[in-house]
Amino acid sequence: MAQYKYLLEEKDLPTHWYNVIPDMKTPPPPYRHPVTLKLMTPDDLAPVFPQALIMQEASQERWIEIPDEVRDVLKMWRPSPLYRAARWERALDTPAKIYYKWEGVSPPGSHKPNTAVAQCYYAKEEGLEGLATETGAGQWGSALCFATQLFGLKVKVFMVTISYHQKPYRRIAMETWGGNVVPSPSSETKAGRDILAVDPETSGSLGIAISEAIEYAVTHDGWKYSLGSVVNFVLLHQTVVGMEARKQMEMAGDYPDILIGCVGGGSNFAGLFLPFIKDKLDGSKPDLRVINVESTACPSLTRGIYAYDWGDTAKTGPVAKMHTVGHGFIPAPVHAGGLRYHGMAPIICRLLEDGFVEARAYHQNAVFEAAESFARAEGFIVAPETAHAIKAVYDEALACRESGEAKVILFNNSGHGHFDLAAYDAYHRRELPDYALEEEKIQQALAELPQVPE
Repeated sequence: MAQYKYLLEEKDLPTHWYNVIPDMKTPPPPYRHPVTLKLMTPDDLAPVFPQALIMQEASQERWIEIPDEVRDVLKMWRPSPLYRAARWERALDTPAKIYYKWEGVSPPGSHKPNTAVAQCYYAKEEGLEGLATETGAGQWGSALCFATQLFGLKVKVFMVTISYHQKPYRRIAMETWGGNVVPSPSSETKAGRDILAVDPETSGSLGIAISEAIEYAVTHDGWKYSLGSVVNFVLLHQTVVGMEARKQMEMAGDYPDILIGCVGGGSNFAGLFLPFIKDKLDGSKPDLRVINVESTACPSLTRGIYAYDWGDTAKTGPVAKMHTVGHGFIPAPVHAGGLRYHGMAPIICRLLEDGFVEARAYHQNAVFEAAESFARAEGFIVAPETAHAIKAVYDEALACRESGEAKVILFNNSGHGHFDLAAYDAYHRRELPDYALEEEKIQQALAELPQVPE
């Protein structure tokens, strides 16, 4: 009888996070100050992030210990299961062996609490009153609201307007966990009011919401800003996913030929692939493929430029070197809200530049077709973001069917789609438009990049 899932015990939960930077051939370039464009110092970041996170952001230590209090909370749902998608393999008639790490078992239903819990722990240790943040699809906002309640913190969430209206159940979940949620841009910050003055009907963007959250944090005593993706310390916290997966793949007697995940800011997939890409960086697994999958509506890796850019629309956050379509980018109202950030994690971007990972982009209808195929075989209805990863797995599995190769494919199934059924309904009714970002808009946004001296 086939084995469908591989389970670890609580004692197998990782004791340390893995920091890939010491093993990278070329580390990501340092941040620049948003005003002066000079190299940022830890003191520059102090008004924004808790001190412990600032230290992790710049750390050169390969292994960073996970505090016991954080591990104790993570045990509420971790270690998460690894599944063998045997039924989907049969449905696709492929010789490929498909595995997926299922992160939808967390209370908020995604991978996001892996870093939310850590950030709330450090915020509480610093004596903070609350955290301000942004959210697109609502997964990150849900995770932070959930985690703040476990540490007695307040939370303010600026939710991208289009998602605020498309995903009311995410908002309700956040409010149930004690969150104060407002649509962004809002009238509560200068950044929001400035945007509304220019375009009162704007659908918003993550760049705008980040600006509002940072402004709120730095103008309220006892508050700091919390970020759910992109930066080094977030990717660090997510590596529990990949370290668990390594043990589970050993239990299955396999090692992946191909790793696949969706990327918006990059945290969920980096959490899976970084503990594996260590083997590619040291030369022990040179043929390992790592495929980052994004939306054609926000193609930062596949069509953006690798350059320094502000992390937010109001130019208040750190300037990072990353693949970007421009900080002024306003995304189309596609349902993959978590894949609509204008930039990408600097670690992933540097790995792409150095040829260790690859990237591709898909349209909405193709990803929902693949997600439906997966749901009918495996049962799980995934988030629209995760559906992008599933589309790439689908394509690779069919390529194996054509070639006859029995490749091992592992992907991060980063969250459930129970609050995203309106998107599936639109797909079923053939009301889901495909959208590719126009080249003119990319060039317009890129013309506003900061002029950073090399």
